Amino acid sequence: MTGSWNVRKRFLCIESWNRNILLSSRSFRVLSYCLDQPTETKKQVVKSRKKFSDLPKSYVLPNGSPAVPLGEWRGGLETFLHANKPITPQLDSELDSVSDELASENVTEGLTRTLLDEAATVADHVPTSIKPRRGRPKKAPDTNLGDKCGIKSSSEGPAATVSEPSTRQTLIKIEQTPVEVEPETTTPSSITPRTQLAVEILDNLVKFPHCILLTRIGQFYESYFDQAADVARLLNIKLTTRNWGGQRVLMCGFPLMHLDKYLKILVQQKKCFVALCEEFPRNPVLGAKGGFDRRVTRVVTPGTLIDEPFLNPYENNYLLAISISEGDPASAELGLAWIDVSTGEFFTNASSSDILRDDLARIGPREIVLDSRINLEHPMRQILTDEGYFVTHVKPATTTDSAPIQVTNVDNVTDVDSPSRNDGSLLTAHEGAAVALLTTYMQANLLEHMPSLLQPNRINSESRMQIDAHTVKALEIREGMREGGTTGSLLSIVKRTVTNGGTRLLARWLCSPSTSLKEIQARQSLVAFFHSRPSLREDLTVLLNDIEDTTRIVQRFLSGRGDVSDLTSVSSTVSTWTSTIQRMNLERKMEETERRSFNKEEWASVDLLLSQMHDLQHLADRITSAMLSTRATHNEPEESECSPEDAVDQASTNTFIEFRHGISSKWSIHPEYSDSLRLLHQKFRDCLRRRDEFEEELRRTYDAPSLTLRSSPAQGMHVHLARKREQGKIGDNSVLVPMSESGSTKTYFLQEWSLLGAEILETIGALQAAEKEAFEGLRNEIISYSTALRRNARVVDELDATLGFATLAAELNFVRPTVTKEPVYSVVNGRHPTVELGLLTSGRVFTPNSVQIDPASRLQIITGPNMAGKSTLLRQTALITILAQTGSFVPADSATIGIVDRLFSRVGAKDDLFRDRSTFMVEMLEASDIMRRATSKSMVIMDEVGRGTTVKDGLAIAFGTICHLYFQNRCRALFATHFHELADMLGYSEDHTGSGVFNNVAFFCTDVDETEDGHFAYSHRLRPGVNRDSHGLKVAQLAGMPDFAFGVAKEALARLRTGQNVMSPTELTVMGQALASDMKFLS
Repeated sequence: MTGSWNVRKRFLCIESWNRNILLSSRSFRVLSYCLDQPTETKKQVVKSRKKFSDLPKSYVLPNGSPAVPLGEWRGGLETFLHANKPITPQLDSELDSVSDELASENVTEGLTRTLLDEAATVADHVPTSIKPRRGRPKKAPDTNLGDKCGIKSSSEGPAATVSEPSTRQTLIKIEQTPVEVEPETTTPSSITPRTQLAVEILDNLVKFPHCILLTRIGQFYESYFDQAADVARLLNIKLTTRNWGGQRVLMCGFPLMHLDKYLKILVQQKKCFVALCEEFPRNPVLGAKGGFDRRVTRVVTPGTLIDEPFLNPYENNYLLAISISEGDPASAELGLAWIDVSTGEFFTNASSSDILRDDLARIGPREIVLDSRINLEHPMRQILTDEGYFVTHVKPATTTDSAPIQVTNVDNVTDVDSPSRNDGSLLTAHEGAAVALLTTYMQANLLEHMPSLLQPNRINSESRMQIDAHTVKALEIREGMREGGTTGSLLSIVKRTVTNGGTRLLARWLCSPSTSLKEIQARQSLVAFFHSRPSLREDLTVLLNDIEDTTRIVQRFLSGRGDVSDLTSVSSTVSTWTSTIQRMNLERKMEETERRSFNKEEWASVDLLLSQMHDLQHLADRITSAMLSTRATHNEPEESECSPEDAVDQASTNTFIEFRHGISSKWSIHPEYSDSLRLLHQKFRDCLRRRDEFEEELRRTYDAPSLTLRSSPAQGMHVHLARKREQGKIGDNSVLVPMSESGSTKTYFLQEWSLLGAEILETIGALQAAEKEAFEGLRNEIISYSTALRRNARVVDELDATLGFATLAAELNFVRPTVTKEPVYSVVNGRHPTVELGLLTSGRVFTPNSVQIDPASRLQIITGPNMAGKSTLLRQTALITILAQTGSFVPADSATIGIVDRLFSRVGAKDDLFRDRSTFMVEMLEASDIMRRATSKSMVIMDEVGRGTTVKDGLAIAFGTICHLYFQNRCRALFATHFHELADMLGYSEDHTGSGVFNNVAFFCTDVDETEDGHFAYSHRLRPGVNRDSHGLKVAQLAGMPDFAFGVAKEALARLRTGQNVMSPTELTVMGQALASDMKFLS
């Protein structure tokens, strides 16, 4: 190619480029070049495969003078934004990038016409002497491109074409040489935003740098730049690229319907923060055609879930904030504030570094918020790291002018005389700091969905049994250790609740049993009341089974969410509450009539519980009268007293489905709810009647039975003829204007129908606006009753939990324990609830045991064989204590239990190599923590303390531990061991007690029953005494130890028992050699 270009040829290139970019639906790169036009003789066409950047940059006019430099080329949205400014087209390297951008993004009609006008302007400068070459016609533009910028392209009217000076339309043939360019991705900092979408995304990435940004674009959520690679990898979705600013950027996305599925992966499983950027139409009337504004409405974190479907309905999802006082970190006071955003339950508590692990185990937070200014070396950080909690750091708000916050005790509904219930006390400084930290974090993430908070409920540590973190796991209270879920846990065994709120309350009770004698007895009275009335219990269970999760529904409304179905749920739940009270009143009247001696004391606890419920039936009636029934909403016939004319009107309304571009006109609010709705429904029915009459008139006029009046997004209001052969009478009627036709159908435009259809759509829009206004009114009314609704829900949760306890007692033969303040524990034939059910499923029977602990035997030493049930007995004792103090009946024949303030266990252990802790070290850490914290009102169970080291060391550690529990802690304790020498060290006597200073120590054991033929069986029955044989070889035999190894072990044990108590190393060497020689010949 020569070094000079002709200006006219450049104009032709521009015109052709404009034409091709509009007529092509594929992303391509174009290298346009011009050929020397023939003057007298036709020259051979010379093709070039050079890049545009390799072409000469200086242009020469035909007269040899240099050409004036061309102005800056603007494409894409910049052309539209600068439409009022003079633009001179420029052929530059930018042409490649602009073509990609226009091919990948949806071009609006305004942009299209702007480009066409520029092309026409260029064509006006082309001399008529140049005859354009004919080329192959290009394909029509693809009108189904997705709207990536929130602007819909117009689909009305014929496709736009470029007008040419000549009467005969021709296409300029431009040779295209594709250039293979490797797409290069860029970072946000290197992108110059050219679209509103790009500006919004880049701004949000700057505002939320710690989050994964998901931007809603139409029916998709999309991610861009480097985040797209991470999102695609985490979600296992396709990663692609798009063109922005002339450069390729990474992107990925997924349909709107999959948001909950992928949020569960990102937030719950991967612990990511997700910023949701939603789109809002700028003009509600124009909808998508008016464009969108996008903003982040919420940041989803593990602790701020509201109503996501993957949220466990049976567990609380707590967000916990911890504040720390200044001073020595080891003795610093802590303030705790935690909330379940999905229910609104709000609690505070004071804590310390010593009991923080126990508080965390009791609360079970999904996310913990700390002050970002806390030292990285603070001991609390190590605790949170060890326990594996998800921690977030935030800077607290600097404002200190907020009013003092009062605390309440609304969580306790059975003990209305609780001193901390409504005493008007204020938060402590540490609790206030934790509350401020919590609210700051919620406001920063919930944004537009921030609910109004209730007064925090202070959890008094003295009114709850403290269960340390290890005990919660070892006793498998909430989760089973084997499978990790609730299977095999105490919660799974005792759960008989039928409501979501009741199940959450039950889990909270099991992890923090009450130490208030009055509260425990009130719960027991409720359980006994329902236990003695099986018919009432069954009826109430059926009623409660229909109750919705009211607490979370109300919280949705407070968070600015919720829909029509939630209104219906509130109404049905309130009605069920009323039915429950009516059933209770009926039971009372029946007893007063049938029983001669009516005992009012039996009804005292029930009356106290039900008296705290608010009568909200008027709210349910108002919602019911406002809402259309579910059957009518789903277009099903409903039995009613309406007239035949009204039935016809309803049928016409429900059949008007094709309007609103496929959206069915189903109404949720009753037409008689307000005058405006009634008038609009009347107008709508009148419009539908006119439509039906007009349609029938057209059919008769044109003898076309298949003629229908329709509406579609592409053609608007039109007349549809299903059988084209019926168009005879229509003919060339000027009223019906043909629009399109296919092989068998034909559509027409009819002005009269267009006006009527527009009136129908306008009425539908007015109805939808009126229904929205009515819905907002009902939602605000529910919000105004939110406190009463929460209160009723809390009462019903306790009713459900106690009903479940009564059902459990009837099914598994539990008895009501006697709970006292004395330091005693007396259980006759107690059973382990979880082990018993496991044995029953396999056809076996559990062996019960009795345990008697009093001041004269407050520490008991339990010895016995392996596999004889020592560990089961220890755990059984602790679980019965927990059940008794939650208010439940217990698995025993009878029980008297003194209140326990703290429960500790040292049973079962495994190493923690990640933190450089052996199994023995873990056991010692647990034992040390128990001895430092146990009080005289505590219950301690310890198993195999001192194992994992030499016999002498282990025996010394076990004896030291017993002495500390006996003399220092003075608590009730069960101590299981294989060191029978401890009995001698404690002065074991014939009456199975210790002697001297250890006279308050008792001794019990389990045994093995052997037969004459060599068989044996574990008795599992506890008896007074000491068992000095662990029968370890029997366990090895049951485990299938090889015969050779078992024979050597049996012979070695026999020789060790016949020898001296202490053998010298020489004697042990001789014995070992002799055993090896004997076994050599036997093998």
